[in-house]
This record gives sequence, structure tokens and C-alpha cells, in this order.
Amino acid sequence: MGKAPGTITYMGKREGKPSVVNIMEYNNDDLNITSPGDIETIVAHRDPPMTSWIDIIGISDEQFIEQVGKRFGLNSLVMEDTVNPHQRPKIDEYEEYIFGVFKMLYIDDDTNELVYEHVALILLENCVLVFQELEDDVFAGVRSRVRNKSGRIRSRGADYLFFALLDAIVDNYFVILEFLNDKIETLEELVYQNPTQEIAHEIQDLKKQVLKVRRWISPVRELVGRLIDSENPLITKDTKVFLRDVLDHSLEINESLQIYREMSMSLMEMYMSNMSNKMNEVMKVLTIMASIFIPLTFIAGIYGMNFDHMPELHWEHGYPMVWGIMIVLFIGMMIYFKRKNWL
Repeated sequence: MGKAPGTITYMGKREGKPSVVNIMEYNNDDLNITSPGDIETIVAHRDPPMTSWIDIIGISDEQFIEQVGKRFGLNSLVMEDTVNPHQRPKIDEYEEYIFGVFKMLYIDDDTNELVYEHVALILLENCVLVFQELEDDVFAGVRSRVRNKSGRIRSRGADYLFFALLDAIVDNYFVILEFLNDKIETLEELVYQNPTQEIAHEIQDLKKQVLKVRRWISPVRELVGRLIDSENPLITKDTKVFLRDVLDHSLEINESLQIYREMSMSLMEMYMSNMSNKMNEVMKVLTIMASIFIPLTFIAGIYGMNFDHMPELHWEHGYPMVWGIMIVLFIGMMIYFKRKNWL
């Protein structure tokens, strides 16, 4: 806060670990995988005869990230956004590279919780730089395709690699949609069966989660559209054809998120309605009980006044007669309520 624009300052909560660099350098025939530890070796992969995927894991080492940015000729504002996990998804085009910030979302296998991870992709002529916070990511399929020479990735350039990484991020959003859908269905069942205060808190948490996911995912549709319309020579016409598929997926995901947003909001309305119905049932029972005992209480009150000149008090069968009247009233009212379907 208060620092000059372009100052590289990590503002996330995943700090303390040094950055790790993994490089996959490939063409149609050869593949080299290395993990260099010095800047010079890393920079040497910027303009190789082959396509390079430079994956930098851990962005809290501000000094290292700044050195990488300077050696690759990247704008200081770009590097500032690279280490800012709160940065909204964006695409910036420069003369020698294209910079993109996205949110990588996936489910943690151990906790079954949703993980938000900041990722920056930088497309250069023969190289793609990737900056990510954690070692876990959604790029396993892309790595497998590069290693196994499956598909067309090894025969294409860096722009196709950029597309493949972006496509992996967007495709995993469908997993998140399924995760949210399962939570909505589970809460829907709980609301119907047993609406409790804890369920209300879970619904509120779900609403916040859906809104957060929507905020991270919603801009991707526009950003992919900008890449398709871009005249930047770094992205070929062939790759734009594949980007249109990513755009279609983004449109579908945004439509689903809008539906989930409405469903999560209606869950609270359903909860309040069920709680109101539950309260009405309680009030109904109490009202029926009160209605039954009102005439009985009236009779008991009349004969509990202890006046001297009450002839029924001196009747031999007065007491059992009053009991009989009360019982007949009770049975009669129960039959009446039953016929009205109030019981």
C-alpha cells in the first residue's frame, strides 16, 4: 500500500517458499526437461530453436521475480500484477509479448475444498512463461501431451502452448461447476428435510463462494474474445480457431454460473419458507390445543367460583355430570378438527 506503481510486492498468503523453475523445451522430434536454479540458465531458454515452457512455481520471492522480469524485458507493471493474487483476470498486449492473469480453480484432494490460485501467463515468440503460487495445478494433461507427443502440441509453436494452458484452466472450471452443483443439491435436500441454523450458515457460505467464483471466471469470456480479435502476430490464425472453442466453453460456464447464483439465492428463500411452514405447524398445534381447553377452562372456571347459591354444587351427580360434559366437548372438538383436516 502506498508504494510506487510497478513495485513488485507479493500480497498473498502463500509466502515463505523459494521459487522453483521447471522448463520443458521441445519440438516435434526432441524434448528436454530441466529444473535450473540460476537466472542465466533460465533466460537462455527465452529464444531457443525449440519452444520453451518455463514454469515458475512460487511468486512470493520478490527479488527473484523482479530479476526474471528484468532479464526477460517485461514491464514493471506486468510484474507487479504477476505477484498480486488479488488482481482481476486481464489480458495486456505488448509489442514483444502478451500478458494474461487468470484464476486457476481446482478441488483439493485431501480436504475436498475449493482452491483459488493466482496464475500469470506470458506469451513470447518462442516461449511461454508461467507464474503460479503452488505446485498443484491443472496442467497435468498438458505436460502429459508434451511428454507423450500426443495431439498436435509438439508440432505447434508457443502460441498453441499458451492456448493449451488457458484451455486447461477453463476446462477445469467445469469441475468447479460440478462441485458447486453437488453442494447446491445437498443443501437443497437438507433444507427440505431439516432446516437448521447451521444449514442457513452453509447456504450463506455457498452464496459467497458462488459470487467469488463468478467474479474470477466471468471476465475470461471477454478476454478470450480479445485474443481472437487481436492482430498481434504472436497468435496465429490456426491457434485462433482453437481459441474459439475456449470462448464457447467460457460462454457455457458463465451461463451455468448465473443459474447457480440464482439457485444459491433461492436456497435461502426456500430455507426461510420451510422455517415459516415449520413455525406455522407449531402454531397450528398450539392453537388447536388452546381451542380445545378454552371451553373446558370456562366450565371449570364457572364451577370454581364457590358462590353459595349455585344449585349444581349441591347435586348428588353434579361432579360426574360436569366431567361428562367436558369429555363430550373434548371428543366433539377433536372430531370436528379431524373432519376439517386440521389434525
